[in-house]
Amino acid sequence: MLVKIELFDAFCFDLDGTVYVSDTVLPHVLETMSKLRKANKKILFISNSPTQSRASAVKKLRSFGIAVQEEEVLTAAYLAAKYMAENHDDSKTYIVGETALYEEFKNLGVEETKNPLDATHVVVGLDRDFTYQKLNNAMLAVRNGAQLIVTNPDPACPVPGGLQADTMSLAKAIATAAEMKIETIIGKPTPYFANAMLELLNVQAKRCLIIGDRLETDILLGKTVGMPTCLVLTGASTLQHAEQAAYKPDYVVPHLGEFIL
Repeated sequence: MLVKIELFDAFCFDLDGTVYVSDTVLPHVLETMSKLRKANKKILFISNSPTQSRASAVKKLRSFGIAVQEEEVLTAAYLAAKYMAENHDDSKTYIVGETALYEEFKNLGVEETKNPLDATHVVVGLDRDFTYQKLNNAMLAVRNGAQLIVTNPDPACPVPGGLQADTMSLAKAIATAAEMKIETIIGKPTPYFANAMLELLNVQAKRCLIIGDRLETDILLGKTVGMPTCLVLTGASTLQHAEQAAYKPDYVVPHLGEFIL
């Protein structure tokens, strides 16, 4: 079923699996974006990736020929830094993560510490150089009273040829070692992420369509705050998954070429 463009003021697109796969833009994406721009619709690109800053996402999208500004991108890395800046501006954060996470914290002026015993918070994102020392430092910080914040709830994520461990695998290892609970999760499908989207777009939930390839993040995110949802079958979830899911998308399309009227 095609989406009637006039029903919505804003369109939120997941990135990997919806707009592109790895380093390849998916078919019909450029035409779809052009139609939405010509219709003066708001566009937001969203990602649960803690290894992608807004700047790096913009660079990648522009390399595909997609016109985009940094204000039209929301990633878990950026939103984790924004959460800390707005809610814990006097914090000292021990970061487990990669370059994008450090960049976003620096950009928003959130203080980082390398000393786990000085940390008021531990923020965990995917870290493909995760070591026993990092695990131990994060554990010491949390046992010393630091709150454990997680960028995204994914235990694993797809990569070419299979899967790799994602953020939640590392966060649960830290929580287990510290014998403490995870305090806050930032990324999809949390209400915090959804509300940040709506605040940025300044639209009502019912006038904002979220488009993604994952039922358990993208579609559930929309259901969390009453946003209409569209599943594209170019990524993780299949039509069979959608038919069996407890939370069903409002629209299902094979790709973005069969997306809007």
